[in-house]
Amino acid sequence: MGRIGNIKDRKAKQDSKRAKIYTKMARLITVAAREGGTDPEYNASLKAAIDKAKASNMPNDNIDRAIKKAAGDQGGDQYENITYEGYGPSGVAVIVEVLTDNRNRTAGDVRHAFDKNGGNLGTSGCVAFMFERKGQLIIEKDDSIDEETLMMTALEVGAEDFDTTEEVYEVVTAIEEFSSVKDKLLEEGYTFLEADIVYIPQTEADLQDDDVKKMQKLIDMLEDNDDVQAVHHNWSEE
Repeated sequence: MGRIGNIKDRKAKQDSKRAKIYTKMARLITVAAREGGTDPEYNASLKAAIDKAKASNMPNDNIDRAIKKAAGDQGGDQYENITYEGYGPSGVAVIVEVLTDNRNRTAGDVRHAFDKNGGNLGTSGCVAFMFERKGQLIIEKDDSIDEETLMMTALEVGAEDFDTTEEVYEVVTAIEEFSSVKDKLLEEGYTFLEADIVYIPQTEADLQDDDVKKMQKLIDMLEDNDDVQAVHHNWSEE
């Protein structure tokens, strides 16, 4: 995604793809639990996966089933995290994070998505330098939230940056401070639309006419793939 993107569009998209999102979250939770244990208090990756699932409104029953699957299926499919980099229409930088049990299948699917929509898959490192790896907490605007209070609280508990749009507040943290800032804001009563470690673009790119449609189709095609966990880009989406 771009720095924040269109939250309304993303929420509508999430609503229409709820089952697919839950499938991805369940896989993420199961793999984290299988690799580091089923207690989130002692498994930071599992805790992060559960928090991400809850931010997507995944029911607790689904989360529990995913954890139990890991506990009873230690010999299950072996997944690996892979990051692909490439270029969308007009050279937009794109990073795709996947969790797959078949590297060849996923690589072919990702390459096909780029090729079909005016882009091309690149080599490792070809666009990563254009992004910063940061923690990102998205809070929906609400009449009960005072912007200045939220900003001051976020910065006091360790956030690096604070931004706002018409729809949301964005809190940015260093990776090392992400969990701490998130937990402290939760203690203050704030809830998150999204809470994750993301790639934030250092500069954004504009697209025109047909390239806008191609870029949106590329994102949709990638996000429709069960192996794809996240798509990051530097398209401004304005």
